[in-house]
Amino acid sequence: MARNDLEREVMTKLWDAGEPLTVRQVHDLLSRERDLAYTTVMTVLDRLAKKGLVTQQRADRAYKYAPAQTREEMTAGVMMDALTATPDRDAALAYFVGQLPPEALRAAIEKATRNIER
Repeated sequence: MARNDLEREVMTKLWDAGEPLTVRQVHDLLSRERDLAYTTVMTVLDRLAKKGLVTQQRADRAYKYAPAQTREEMTAGVMMDALTATPDRDAALAYFVGQLPPEALRAAIEKATRNIER
C-alpha cells in the first residue's frame, strides 16, 4: 500500500480518474488542493511504479500511469499482510469485524457472495 500521504493522494486521483493519467494531469488535479512541484509528482509516480503499485504506459513522449490494482484489492492486500503478521489471525479478524456497523458487514458479505458466485 502507498506509504505516505502524498502517495495516497496520488493513488486516489488515479483511482478516481478511471483511466491512465500523465504526470501533468495528476499534477493539475493535486494542485487544486495543495502547492506541489511538477517534479515532486513525477518522482512519486516513478516510486509508485517501482513498487509495482502503478503501471507505466508510454504515450508519445510522456508516460501515463494507472493503478496496478483496484482500491479494494490494494486495501485487502494491506489487511491480509497485517493479519498474517499476527500470531492470532482469527482473533484479530473477529475483533475487526466486530467493529463494523451491522449494515456494512451485511453489505460486505452480500458483495463477497456475489463475487464468489461469478
